[in-house]
Amino acid sequence: MTDPLFSSARAGSALPETNPPAPRAADVVADPASAVPASSTQPAATALETLVATVARLRAPGGCPWDADQTHASLVRHLVEETHELIEAIEDGSRDDLLEELGDVLYQVLFHADLAAHTPEENFNIQDVAARLTEKMIGRHPHVFGDLTLETAEEVSAAWDGFKAEEKPGRTSVLDGIPAGMPALALADKVLGRAEKIGLLEADAGFPLPIASEADLGPLLLAIVASARAQGLDAERALRTAVRDLQSEIRGAEHPAADAGDAFDAGIIALPT
Repeated sequence: MTDPLFSSARAGSALPETNPPAPRAADVVADPASAVPASSTQPAATALETLVATVARLRAPGGCPWDADQTHASLVRHLVEETHELIEAIEDGSRDDLLEELGDVLYQVLFHADLAAHTPEENFNIQDVAARLTEKMIGRHPHVFGDLTLETAEEVSAAWDGFKAEEKPGRTSVLDGIPAGMPALALADKVLGRAEKIGLLEADAGFPLPIASEADLGPLLLAIVASARAQGLDAERALRTAVRDLQSEIRGAEHPAADAGDAFDAGIIALPT
């Protein structure tokens, strides 16, 4: 069975020699705290190492049948739920709520990594995930790890797309990389931002509505949804349709059609009539 912590030689060799050897799932004992033994020459397992070993134990033969039964696809709804619970803890929770919900999201990441470590065609583990992320973060922060000078958050934001373009040269549109499954409101915000980047919208463009704060915005959005519901309309679907129209307009601006008559207005500049 693939080692749950270090399934590839590359990942294992990158670790300091002082790290204890990772337990194989079959060798992990019932007490997760003793899963990574300490000795006079090896430091005790960290809490994170113990958690990784705990996930491996739950998914190993003789562990939890439910855990062993799961797939990446079957876990998606749990990841979505845990993510929303984390958002709620950030927005309206206590320190303990935040601590717990961060742990639940972390558990999802470790679970998926352990699944991949035991799937031959995937064959990566949490160390590989961490290595890939470290490489990406260093590459996207040349102003920290390289010679580039960016002194303000605004300068970093302006340069960010360039960093990502170097990393993903196959992308041909500012819309590439936006998850289509995002909730419509979050998707609309994201796509509007991309429309601003290519000059299709001014950054301060918007409807002439009396919105000065989120305290003003929330009731207005709720009123729109209430009005839609009263008329049997689906506000989520309506917004998603409008966003798709805006995406078509963005792609049209990126690749103008030979026939100017093909251009179209998604209704984002002024209130629909």
